[in-house]
Amino acid sequence: MTTVLKLGGSVVTEKDTPETVDDDALARAAAAVADAEDDVVVVHGGGSFGHHAAAERGVSSTEGTRSAADTVAIHGAMGRLNRAVLDALHEAGVEALPVRPLSVASRDTEGELSLPTGSVATMLEEGFTPVLHGDGVAHAGAGVTITSGDDLVVAIARGLSVDRVGLCSTVPGVLDGEGDVVERIERFSDVADAVGASEATDVTGGMAAKVETLLGLSAPAHVFGPDGLAAFLAGGSPGTVVDGRD
Repeated sequence: MTTVLKLGGSVVTEKDTPETVDDDALARAAAAVADAEDDVVVVHGGGSFGHHAAAERGVSSTEGTRSAADTVAIHGAMGRLNRAVLDALHEAGVEALPVRPLSVASRDTEGELSLPTGSVATMLEEGFTPVLHGDGVAHAGAGVTITSGDDLVVAIARGLSVDRVGLCSTVPGVLDGEGDVVERIERFSDVADAVGASEATDVTGGMAAKVETLLGLSAPAHVFGPDGLAAFLAGGSPGTVVDGRD
């Protein structure tokens, strides 16, 4: 079985302090990945690395740059975080290899992400754990824009034969209007009142857009907090299960 796991940037970094890794949280996440029985593709967010670098240069998922220097600066910041994630995984005994989206992914004029997954599939077949991250990518008509870890998770889930998808963030799941975790979502209408309209989400993908996208996948997705990571990788269903399959 193959699992795609997104580690939110706020989980593995101190998001309010530029380029600061949360070493303890990252070590715990790496240990959980090491204990997983399934093949795992890891995707991590930008946290206090990529977000700060991109914001300083006015680059987002919708606002691009044609400056190679700005692109390299953002890519370099994400590379430093990626190195820290790889180091933690290696320390835990995981044979992790980096996949840098700037070099392989792109967006067309409509903003549709293209991510060839052949190298990821081969890494898995050869016993490695691919590790991707949010990054700048060439965007037709816009120079270079930001692609989030969530975007990459969806692209991988659609490009490979994936059995499960997990999104680990600082919230324990999708929350209802009372702040309680919704155990299962099968239709967007189940949580529309709580998460709002998808058109009103932020550029990195708010919860409404995230839920609608996950409902369109051919594999069940789970949204959970750090306390649920080990359980998810052990085959459990912490947090919220998002499954729009008939």
